[in-house]
Order: sequence, then C-alpha cells, then structure tokens
Amino acid sequence: MVKVDRLAPTAQEHAQAAVTKSRYMQWRESISSSASLGFRIEGVTIEGGTVQRDFKQTRTKEQIVETFLIFTRGRLDVLGIYLARLESLREALKESTFFKTHEVIGSSLLFLHDRKGQASVWMIDFGKTRPTPEDIHLSHNVAWTQGNHEDGYLLGLQHLIDTMQTTTDKARKHQEDAASSPS
Repeated sequence: MVKVDRLAPTAQEHAQAAVTKSRYMQWRESISSSASLGFRIEGVTIEGGTVQRDFKQTRTKEQIVETFLIFTRGRLDVLGIYLARLESLREALKESTFFKTHEVIGSSLLFLHDRKGQASVWMIDFGKTRPTPEDIHLSHNVAWTQGNHEDGYLLGLQHLIDTMQTTTDKARKHQEDAASSPS
C-alpha cells in the first residue's frame, strides 16, 4: 500500500506499520478498475516473454483498452475470438445452476493467444468459490454488499465485454485509417 501511495494508510495504520487484509483489499479495489468496472488486470505477458504486472492503478476503460491493444497487438482475429468467447461465457453462466448457487470470489479470466491466431478465455482460480445457503439463488447482476452473497460477476463480465468491443472497434478504425492513408 505504502509503495503505491504513502498517504493511503491511516495514522493508526502508520503507527502499527500494518493494515488488515480486508482494508488492503478494499483499498486495492478502490485504486483500480475493480471499483468502477468490476474487473481489473493483474498481469500481462507479451510475445517474447515480457511480463508486465504494474496495473495497480489502471482504473479507466481507456487504460484497459490500450492494454488490450498492446497485448493483442491490435489483431482483429484475436480480439474477435476474445469477444465471442466472453459473450459465450456470459450466456453459459446465466444458465448455469452451479453459478446460480455459488459465490465466485477471487476467480480470474485467463486470456491466451498465439501467433497463429488461436485464442480463448478460461475461468480459473476457484479456491475461494463457495456454495450459497440452500434457499439463496444468485443473479450475479447485483454489486456485493456485506451479507448479500452477490458478487457482481456478471456486471464485471458485461463491462469487460463492452471494453473488448471498444478495443475491437479502436483496432478496426486504426487498421482502416492506416489502409486509407497515403504511403
């Protein structure tokens, strides 16, 4: 926390040289896109092995679009596959009995593609996923609040789909502009 913003801890936290995990997690979400979009980028590995993990303060849709453009090198084939996969995932989750009866906490989406244009997105990291009480079925379209069991997963996924569509549109426009500009 202090490495990112030395003024973020309270006076008491400074005096104790510690913060609770809950406080840190809430702070981390507040400085990233998690608070506004319901998802954040944790890391990116670019072709050739370059790893980027400094996304703690990436909070706007525009910053995420730029990150996806770098990650995919603006490849419309890869972006199209990602977009279709996210939309398919959303529809499958809406129908899933498992999804309706489980809180999905701390899971991730793994985006992979190769030079040939093979690409996909997978849900991973289910270690904190837990069943809801028997009488509760979740919509995942409601933001989390203390005690409601909702996780807002579909809200974040829809924001991600919208962001991927914006990324695709921007890549397409860039390619069209490059094709129409005189050499």
